[in-house]
Amino acid sequence: MNWDQIEGKWKQMTGAVKAKWGDLTDDEVDQVDGRRERLVGLVQEKYGKAKEDAEREVDEWLEQV
Repeated sequence: MNWDQIEGKWKQMTGAVKAKWGDLTDDEVDQVDGRRERLVGLVQEKYGKAKEDAEREVDEWLEQV
């Protein structure tokens, strides 16, 4: 699945996002609204990761969904 597909199906994908990153609140996930950079930023902030690590984690998740 590519990121354009994720954006189009964001409401359906929120469960998978919450399963992967359980510390994210419903409101935070809703605010991402399918935008990759917002998700990367949240993962970076909530989990104390470097930007590159957060990007890699999001990309790996994308390959699995």
